[in-house]
Amino acid sequence: MEVAAGGRRFLSTRDVMDGCDGDGPAVLSTAEKTAVATATVAVVRRFHIESAVERMKATLSRRRERLLLQRVLDAPDCITTSQAVVQLCAAIGCGLLPRATPQDYFREKLRMSRRVFMEISEACAPHVQGQVTFYREPLQSEQIVAYALYRWATGESYDNSTSSFGMGRTSRVRSVRDVTTAILRVYGEKISCPTGVRKQVVLRAFLDKGFPNRHGVVDCTHIYVDKPANVPSKNYFDRKHRFSVIAQVVVDLDLRVLDVFVGYPGSCHDIRVIQLSSLSRRAEEGLLFRGPPVTLPGGVTTNGYILGDNGYPPSEWVVVPYGGINQHPDEERFDTKQKVARGAVERAFGRLKGMWRLFLRTHKTDLESLPQQFTAVCVLHNILLDAGIEFDENLLWEVDANGVRRRVDLGIHRPLQPVSMLSSTREAHALRNALVQGFVIDGSRSRGLARRGS
Repeated sequence: MEVAAGGRRFLSTRDVMDGCDGDGPAVLSTAEKTAVATATVAVVRRFHIESAVERMKATLSRRRERLLLQRVLDAPDCITTSQAVVQLCAAIGCGLLPRATPQDYFREKLRMSRRVFMEISEACAPHVQGQVTFYREPLQSEQIVAYALYRWATGESYDNSTSSFGMGRTSRVRSVRDVTTAILRVYGEKISCPTGVRKQVVLRAFLDKGFPNRHGVVDCTHIYVDKPANVPSKNYFDRKHRFSVIAQVVVDLDLRVLDVFVGYPGSCHDIRVIQLSSLSRRAEEGLLFRGPPVTLPGGVTTNGYILGDNGYPPSEWVVVPYGGINQHPDEERFDTKQKVARGAVERAFGRLKGMWRLFLRTHKTDLESLPQQFTAVCVLHNILLDAGIEFDENLLWEVDANGVRRRVDLGIHRPLQPVSMLSSTREAHALRNALVQGFVIDGSRSRGLARRGS
């Protein structure tokens, strides 16, 4: 206790630790004194640690901002180089550059507009962001998403350090894995059969082509890969003498992916793939097509069907062309219309693989993650269609080793010969014949209207 001027008394720190109230004896025991001292030391230490962390964060942030700004200023070709992708994305995220970045850079390197890229990055951010540690600052979500998109768009290897985006190989592999998972989690509903108004639009579009109650077009494409390890590689050796994985896709006339099934070895036949997919199971259970049945000429009713090529046998839910030679004119007319309508799936493969060229070229891949990655780019395919992103037809062409310009190989293996009709049912033939009769009736009606008009 000390005495101030004027005789006024106050308690010192020592008095408090001794438990003195100024007039009486000490009231704190030794254990209580120890507890107070320990708590005081803990508070001081925590304050020192938090202060050190904040100083470290501030230092790292300033250093990172200076480095990013210097890199951008030193790279006049940053719009066209892969290294600049991460620099610009990170700089935009930090606020170093305005968000009005030229669109060509995003469209050329990432296949989308800046707006769509930022929307995808923001949606995926909670699923790809890392944690701040004492050893490093985590990668920005824009940087992680940009690298995954860049790899899918260009097909460049993980081992290509010139387009590493400032990441190590392990971080690049992890980025693609995390972005794949995030896209499937956030946008999983983008791949589904249409409902409501959208379903009516799809059905109307097919009806205008002469196929009432038709829901889509199915076909397979081969994704070429290096010779697989740790699995029987002969299973992946397809009839074009390349190693591949098969992807079965159903699309509508707007090229939207409605269903995707990928992962079986390239030696599998299309029939086997569709039998193993959920399409076959749902068709057998009556769950594939929902809605009122449609009555066709001849009293044939159908709940719905999709179109396929001659690699599939006719069924009650897959309508294929007649094929063969010396066809009846009505059958020939039907096959022509069926082929034109079926062209939607080839155009969809062209846009899908043309944009995301990793799945166009032979590449080294993890067979376990390939199905998820291909499904993720199918999701991106639908997102870009919804956003109105146009497709550059030049992506369907390439120059070979001899300098000759040619169309790219989309991995579509046409059947060498039609599948035997022995496995088809009477109902399957009745459905196809009813569709042919519908074309005949529509043709007669059109000719009658033309004569009246003349």
